[in-house]
Amino acid sequence: MTGCTFVMHVASPFRIANPKNDDDMIGPALEGTKRVIQAAKNSGIKRVVLTSSIVTMMCSIRRGQFGPEDWTDSNDPELSTYIRSKVLAEKAAWKAVNNNGGMSLELVVIAPGGVFGPPLGTDISGESLSVLSKMLNGKIPLVPETAFPMVDVRDVAKLHLKAMLDRDVAGERFIAAGTDPISFADIAEILLNNGYTGPSKKKAPRWLLKFLSIFDREASGMLALVGMQMRANNSKTCQVFDWTPIPFERSVIDSASAVQKLMDG
Repeated sequence: MTGCTFVMHVASPFRIANPKNDDDMIGPALEGTKRVIQAAKNSGIKRVVLTSSIVTMMCSIRRGQFGPEDWTDSNDPELSTYIRSKVLAEKAAWKAVNNNGGMSLELVVIAPGGVFGPPLGTDISGESLSVLSKMLNGKIPLVPETAFPMVDVRDVAKLHLKAMLDRDVAGERFIAAGTDPISFADIAEILLNNGYTGPSKKKAPRWLLKFLSIFDREASGMLALVGMQMRANNSKTCQVFDWTPIPFERSVIDSASAVQKLMDG
């Protein structure tokens, strides 16, 4: 970091499935964030931009509207390991920066919603594109009943750049997501309306996911979001950064087109 002015901390373990050992996910997320902040302090970095998630804000509310002032309770026993890891990591970052011993390190947080959008390369093994590829192939016959705001990855990148360079946003959290809740059934409908035949709009009942969660770690990880119907107050992001989100339907179509081409080889 020596000689740098800004640092973006964008890496954190992301898997829907709960690991066998929670520390396998929480440890890297939490300790990795602490090390980045400490290294930034040691190198005289001016500002760290941290990639968080809307799950750090909305998961204790579940229905209604959330904003950047809200926090998910990390002690909630129904949280998935991933959600808990994001809450603990972001809180650790704020604590480390606020207790910086008089040093002037700044922190800005970008909290994306569910991320879609075309990949830069050929790797579609990440969670979002992996789920999309399974939907396109008809490998997800039942979708979870949950809805929360989504965002295009291209917007996420733009907002990170703005958060790095805008002088007046230090110490702020920004939601990188549209306002409206989007469900997996909504995504399936967009795909079906655009000629894809694999996606299913059939919803998995909560009792089924709860049963599956007993022996399936992915179902266990998804259970924390079932029944969620959340709307985001992204007005601060739109106003401060003069931002208009890419329409989500475009994100889904662009993603599906890119993923289908890669799958077709």
